[in-house]
Amino acid sequence: MDVYETIKNIRAKCDIYVAPDLVATIIDENNYMGINNISEIEGYGITKDDSYEDKFMKILKEENIFISCGMLAFIPMINECDIFSVVDDTIKITQEEYNENADENEVYFGILIEKDSSKYIIGMIDLCNCKVESGFREIKKSDDGLYKKIAEIINEMIIS
Repeated sequence: MDVYETIKNIRAKCDIYVAPDLVATIIDENNYMGINNISEIEGYGITKDDSYEDKFMKILKEENIFISCGMLAFIPMINECDIFSVVDDTIKITQEEYNENADENEVYFGILIEKDSSKYIIGMIDLCNCKVESGFREIKKSDDGLYKKIAEIINEMIIS
């Protein structure tokens, strides 16, 4: 995965569900949410002339970063999940998937890029409430249901 092109590509598409400057969030070693406005961060060797993508790459050398790719909203009565991204979709999920992934609030799904690498993990984060305990949660990999649909959307957005 070309991380620079990926963040550039996702930011170009993200204006339907999140502000482009808020698409990335620093995630600490314990998976808790840190700063979510890359354009306002200082340090990390960032200069005032750096583009968003340049700032992102400098921070990634020292921090894990979550990139939002869309939003999930769970519907408990019929056990479905609405996915808002460049493609708006509703999918039926199993009771087990619902129990593992459902949240009372809308959450963002995307990829956690491990610091100083191009390796990523598909998961979600509760950015909507910005609570103290907000953090990244990996989505259990499967060949159907929620993981498969999110992986399809992410693969469309990522430039390898």
